[in-house]
Amino acid sequence: MKNLTLKQLRYFEALARDGRFRRAADACAISQPALSMQIKELEQELGSELFERSAREVKLTPFGQTFALRVRDILRAVDELGEFARASRDSFLTRLRIGIIPTIAPYLLPAIINDLNKSFAGIQIEVRETQTAKLVQELAQGQLDMAIVALPVSEPSLTELELFKEEFVLVRRHEDGGKPVPEREVLREMRLLLLEEGHCFRDQALSFCKVGPARPREIMEGSSLSTLVQMVGAGIGVTLIPEMAVPVETRSAHVSISRFPSPQPSRTIGMVWRNSTPMAKQLQEVAEAVRRSAETMREQYAGGAAAFAITA
Repeated sequence: MKNLTLKQLRYFEALARDGRFRRAADACAISQPALSMQIKELEQELGSELFERSAREVKLTPFGQTFALRVRDILRAVDELGEFARASRDSFLTRLRIGIIPTIAPYLLPAIINDLNKSFAGIQIEVRETQTAKLVQELAQGQLDMAIVALPVSEPSLTELELFKEEFVLVRRHEDGGKPVPEREVLREMRLLLLEEGHCFRDQALSFCKVGPARPREIMEGSSLSTLVQMVGAGIGVTLIPEMAVPVETRSAHVSISRFPSPQPSRTIGMVWRNSTPMAKQLQEVAEAVRRSAETMREQYAGGAAAFAITA
């Protein structure tokens, strides 16, 4: 097989990931007929079909699924060669692909981008916001350089670096702000509003409240912290949010914010990257910039705490 090209492998990986020719063609910045022709040539060179085609979507054949695993390893190795060349040539970063979970991104990301632009002149920053499982997968496939998540991730192929810890606070109706903060046993009997399945913050909140499988009427779900806080303001229930979210999410919601008594629920925020990346030294510098961003966020939160009368 002398005629396989990296371009064909990248086209194949895009189609395997997106499942639609038009979407994959857009991602690769080529026309749909050109993508289709390249995939057909690849199949002819391999002597086996890679996809099952239908009017709406394409699916990997059994051979295609095995082939996809090999292709991802090849493309990741090629990307790391590029990273190695950049790391050897430059003492600073010129491009950084960041992954970040949704319960951090809206609150910390502006400060991160500001600090990275100050620390690395001319840096090109690309951001991907999604849940932890997807970020870990994309890190492994070489689609991201690093990710900011709640630790631990406990993935042997990734390096974990702790950045900071933050506490969770209780969000109740504004009228309930003067009431004592409920104990865990009481809290889990209340109507608890949580993020939908797949968010690590949901699992952390359930763990703190010691809530097991619950009936639908006991727990209501939302797709974002903003939705949960607005639902609380409407009198539907109570929720927990990380302290970094307070200044943003309480600006337009008629709610009260209270701290829990010790031991307070909290999470550890950290950075993760592949053990094999040649950019480890630069990523350590990025971690320092993110720590500075966190300090900026904490200062903003301190102002928000005063403005919104957070009670102990």
